[in-house]
Amino acid sequence: MADRSPTGARSRNEDEKTFASAAHRRHNGDPYPMTTLSFSRFSVGLIGLACAIPSFAQTSPAKAATPPPEQRPAIGSKAWVWEDLVFRPSPVGGRRDVNNSPSGTLRVFESHVTTLNPGRQSHPPHRHGQEEFILIKEGTLEVHINGRTQRAGPGSVLFFAANDAHNSTNVGDTPATYLVFNYRTARTEQAPAEGVEAATAAGKLKDVLPSAVYDWQTLPVVKTPTGERRPILSAPTATLAKLSGHATTIGAGLVAHPPHRHPDEELVVVKDGLVEVTVDGVATRGGPGSIFFFASGSMHGMRNAGDTAATYYVFRFVSEATPPPEPRPAKS
Repeated sequence: MADRSPTGARSRNEDEKTFASAAHRRHNGDPYPMTTLSFSRFSVGLIGLACAIPSFAQTSPAKAATPPPEQRPAIGSKAWVWEDLVFRPSPVGGRRDVNNSPSGTLRVFESHVTTLNPGRQSHPPHRHGQEEFILIKEGTLEVHINGRTQRAGPGSVLFFAANDAHNSTNVGDTPATYLVFNYRTARTEQAPAEGVEAATAAGKLKDVLPSAVYDWQTLPVVKTPTGERRPILSAPTATLAKLSGHATTIGAGLVAHPPHRHPDEELVVVKDGLVEVTVDGVATRGGPGSIFFFASGSMHGMRNAGDTAATYYVFRFVSEATPPPEPRPAKS
């Protein structure tokens, strides 16, 4: 839908794109410099008529402010196909916005895609309470975590624990693109201000997932009846009861598993191939970079819809708001 609100003497309307709700406006101002004026009866009459007509801008209702992410409607199961994500240039490369709202068990689930041009960094090293993980789609990054650096290439996963200092720099010769996922829970505000690494060293935290780089080339590979599985992480974090992640590879035309449901919310990101996801009877296909979110309790299944092997990441979130598992029926 095009923006049709007046913007003064002149306006430019731009079509609204997917994931972009705010229209851009440009004001040109008065193009005529002030000079000595002489008025005829006709011009005075026009001025009087203009003054008598109320301004539309004055009578238009004020645009409602965008609510903070925590107050937006919670998302249910949803798909973001890579080709539908809108690329917007930025000073360091570009960005594709995905989501920024609550889910059924997360206070905020935020996601975007960053592209860094060669030699550019995401931002100076910084800290924040929400935990974050990154999937590198293409390119090579130098990852900074609490003063240490490590390189990671396509397929690698980065995890930044609460309030640990971090950033990324493209050290390759081509643009680097990676998918970013941030989440907030009821425990985010209680995350240690000094960072998880420092709090763990001081004995304030125990057995929680630290910040880390999981290099794709060194992930263990486990053979399965339908292909392969690469375990990545599985542990409590400073703000989640449990975060787990792995990568699954299945052969052409094969089904990963029958449709099923579980209380944990689940995130699937396609790395390679073409995956068809069915949620509550509705099927959506997505290639590399496509994102699927399964709400708690939704019936979902996946299959390889292509003629080559397909690989995708799976992450599951368990927070205080996650419903307990349904009791298993007793064996007769």
